[in-house]
Amino acid sequence: MAEAKGNENLMAAVAYLLGFITGIILLLVEKQSKFVRFHAMQSVLLFGGLFVVNMALGFIPILGWLVGLLLSFAAFILWIVLMWKAFQGEMYKVPYVGDMAEKQLAKMK
Repeated sequence: MAEAKGNENLMAAVAYLLGFITGIILLLVEKQSKFVRFHAMQSVLLFGGLFVVNMALGFIPILGWLVGLLLSFAAFILWIVLMWKAFQGEMYKVPYVGDMAEKQLAKMK
């Protein structure tokens, strides 16, 4: 049972590895673990949203680029923290996004 939990933690961390891409893949593949599915959905919503915002900021000269750069740095730090917390087995919810992820998963049942 301990190995299954460790595998679950690893898969939850992998949900963040390539941002929303690995999140989508795990949502399609993983059907059993609520823990892995939560982290996958949170990854999709968070990093998918950040991707869209960063794309939009790219169209705004200078100020948009600077804000995008700061946002990318913050996203990188968040990415590391989320992978670490998932790997440790923690059901860490990013404010607002974590609640959205839970609501989306409840709709998918």
